[in-house]
Amino acid sequence: MDARLAGAATEMTETVATITYKGFIKDCPSGELDKPEFKKIYKQFFPFGDPSTFADYVFDVFDSNKNGKIEFKEFIVALSVTSRGTMEDKLQWAFQLYDIDNDQRITYDEMLSIVEAIYTMVGTMVKLPVDEDTPEKRVSKIFTLMDKDRDGSLTFDEFKEGSLKDPTIVQALNLYEGLV
Repeated sequence: MDARLAGAATEMTETVATITYKGFIKDCPSGELDKPEFKKIYKQFFPFGDPSTFADYVFDVFDSNKNGKIEFKEFIVALSVTSRGTMEDKLQWAFQLYDIDNDQRITYDEMLSIVEAIYTMVGTMVKLPVDEDTPEKRVSKIFTLMDKDRDGSLTFDEFKEGSLKDPTIVQALNLYEGLV
């Protein structure tokens, strides 16, 4: 993919898109990133935990055409959203991550799967408050905050409204801010 097109499809300058493209091609000469390689990259960032399950979920969101590979355009668009996107863009991306079955709702079990993967990924690196020291406690707390109609699932609007009230979620959404 032409770096100019990647820059146009994202909030990145052409220069940043070109640099990112060169790095992507250096690491992925075929122009595609497969799931095992993606997991290997995640492991470099989280050496004290096991990021493989979380990386699976993230890979599935990056792979927007669902062909089992991340092409540069998919990579740069996802990276742009997570690093330079608006809060609305980041919330939409996060919603896609949690909505594992893509039915436009996040169930308790879907959120629990993602949160368990996050806890496994960070290992013992993060000290959590007692009311969030297990994935179940964290997800119960989130659902109490967000599930306004108490139907056991979250719509995007419930997720958005609740996320903006939870500083931990906002902080996590801004994790990649300024990365590219």
